[in-house]
Amino acid sequence: MPTILGQNQYGKAETRVVKVVRDGDTHHLKDLSVSVALSGDMDAVHYSGDNANVLPTDTTKNTVYAFAKERGVESAEHFGIELARHFVASQESIHRARVRIEEYAWERLAGHSFARKGQETRVAEITYDGARWQVVAGLKDLTVLNSTNSEFWGYAKDRYTTLQEAYDRILATDVSARWRYGWDGAAADGSAAAASAPAPDWNRSYEETRRHILAAFAGTYSRSLQQTLYAMGTRVVEHRDEIEEIRFSLPNKHHFLVDLEPFGLTNDVADGAVYFAADRPYGLIEATVLRDGADARIPVDTTTL
Repeated sequence: MPTILGQNQYGKAETRVVKVVRDGDTHHLKDLSVSVALSGDMDAVHYSGDNANVLPTDTTKNTVYAFAKERGVESAEHFGIELARHFVASQESIHRARVRIEEYAWERLAGHSFARKGQETRVAEITYDGARWQVVAGLKDLTVLNSTNSEFWGYAKDRYTTLQEAYDRILATDVSARWRYGWDGAAADGSAAAASAPAPDWNRSYEETRRHILAAFAGTYSRSLQQTLYAMGTRVVEHRDEIEEIRFSLPNKHHFLVDLEPFGLTNDVADGAVYFAADRPYGLIEATVLRDGADARIPVDTTTL
């Protein structure tokens, strides 16, 4: 049966790079994991093993290190933009570059001493086709919990339903969020001129978006995790003009009241309740919140980011 080559890409995944900038006795640390995927005129290497159009993946790794040294790491997004532009502009056979970055945060203990933060991981995905950009940023593994102001009742029931309705429960989740910026590098007249339009302040946008996500989680009286998700997304889109859409993947980290009756004890939420924190199975709530009129472009499977 005849075959043809479909969509394909190649590159170097999870290049770990740590950049230290010394400002006297005060040091500044950036800790990244960078994955590069390249695509373009790659038929020959698949059909006949002709490597003429293939930039070695080892070269992409070396480029990550060289750019970290020569150009620095202002932000995950800016660093990814620099890399993507380089690969597309410098190699005629490469038509599209995708750069995915995870940034690991460190807390300063002293001028040159740090402790790895135990909160979320910052992520970014930059795609460039030689004319326009798509920047998707986000975070993962941000664990949050409300010890009250959450209910879950009035749901559909059938013969297999055993879950008891809850009118005062713990709501906890590990927030995984991705948001897409409206900036694509085009000029004001719509022409595809890279860097003609000013890029957002990536670091400030990240911090403010994170702040709005947490504020909405803390400030929403929740009757379902879906309601809380929508409130978080709505607050981000309404307060951050540079963001067109935001997608959440929220596992419901269930906390169940422990049955203490066999020990002659009551376990009431109003009197120091004890819960069992279940890690699996768990409910998984996912949805995208869009600016009115925007097209959804963030992949549904956020784990691929």
